[in-house]
Amino acid sequence: MSAFSIPVPEHQPQWNLPARGPVAMYCLIAAEAAIFTIFVVAYIFYVGKSATGPQPATVLHAPIFLTVCLLSSSLTIHIAVRSLRKGNVRRFAWWWCGTVVLGGIFLAGTAREWRHLIYQDGLTIQTNLFGTTYYSLVGLHAFHVVMGLGALTLVLAFAIHGDVRPEHSERTEVLSMYWHFVDAVWVVVFTVVYIIGR
Repeated sequence: MSAFSIPVPEHQPQWNLPARGPVAMYCLIAAEAAIFTIFVVAYIFYVGKSATGPQPATVLHAPIFLTVCLLSSSLTIHIAVRSLRKGNVRRFAWWWCGTVVLGGIFLAGTAREWRHLIYQDGLTIQTNLFGTTYYSLVGLHAFHVVMGLGALTLVLAFAIHGDVRPEHSERTEVLSMYWHFVDAVWVVVFTVVYIIGR
């Protein structure tokens, strides 16, 4: 009998653990997506079942301009992260600031819409099923916008102070993943509330 030798490669391929930041953000996004799904299903189920009070068709007006602002902020944050990855911190700060401004416009517009609905149309969270599900769903999204704007503003403050450097691009990219998620959720909320639900 002759012995056969099995060649063993000198360097075994090494498997590296994925970065913790993106993995944690993916987990958070998955959990948040499940919560939003529940709220969207509840809205769809109860829409049109209110016996009294204002109805969606009479009081809701599609916020086209605000939607354009929010969706545009996905582009500005993408450009900002790409600029930082290329080492252009100044350009990063400008585009990041643009994202904060666009998100702020969206949030201010949402507050203005709610003020009109409450004081002019008499629609509150206690008025009827429509009011309850509307403020719950749109309010949940607004809460996520507030949290995202808080984090974006903090990073902007660091950038203005000179504490953001190209090596921080991975961290800003993780935060941009959250912001893209908030924008994507708004597409669903906008479609359900202002198009299908009316």
